[in-house]
Amino acid sequence: MREQIIILDEVDSTNIYAKSRMTELADCTVIRAKRQTAGRGRLNRKWVDLGNGNLFMSFVLKPSDTFCEVYSNLTQYLSVVLCKVLEEYGIKTQIKWPNDVLIDGKKIAGILSETVMQGSFFKGLALGIGVNLNAAQKDVELIPDKAVTALNLEINKQVDIDEFFNKLVNKFFENYDEFLSKGFEFIKSEYISRASFLDNEICVQVLNDTKHGVAKSVNDFGELVLDDNGKEFVLTIGDILC
Repeated sequence: MREQIIILDEVDSTNIYAKSRMTELADCTVIRAKRQTAGRGRLNRKWVDLGNGNLFMSFVLKPSDTFCEVYSNLTQYLSVVLCKVLEEYGIKTQIKWPNDVLIDGKKIAGILSETVMQGSFFKGLALGIGVNLNAAQKDVELIPDKAVTALNLEINKQVDIDEFFNKLVNKFFENYDEFLSKGFEFIKSEYISRASFLDNEICVQVLNDTKHGVAKSVNDFGELVLDDNGKEFVLTIGDILC
């Protein structure tokens, strides 16, 4: 087995743990925490901890000494991997650009990639993911401004967290090397087949700006192509708001 597994009882964030120890941690180390006290999603959003029955983990990835553009697509690769694992439980999944995984329009996971640099030297990245596996309906409903779900609520039974964790790790590394060599095009068809936003009128938060238009496509680099009355925008980052 190429990966090394570290399991922690409690940590502020598996990504923070990984970033602070990037030099000594080996490539393909997987960090899992039973409890996470300061989890974060993209754009510095707090990831709500719904209890010990849920999955908090990070992949430590150090494939080279220099940063390659394909690393920016690793969150999208992980979103496809997660969809495949969820589908083994009989679930129909959706992806909202760039990497939100949904079930019937409700978010089930948060994915966050953070790069560690030392000058121009790429030390590695922490690819974190939190997945709601076992949560009470009343707790899910307390999360503000979000349609959220957990796998146990969708399949009406408790989820074995160890089994899910092993499935996700194995599925991630199964095609990881091929993804790095081929880039987003390697997963493009699988990503597009689950895209819930294409051909819809959407608004996208891009830093301090908001773009409106029809989501026309996702290009070979994983970027969102937006059409606003004939004017085309290609977005590399952003958050679909509606």
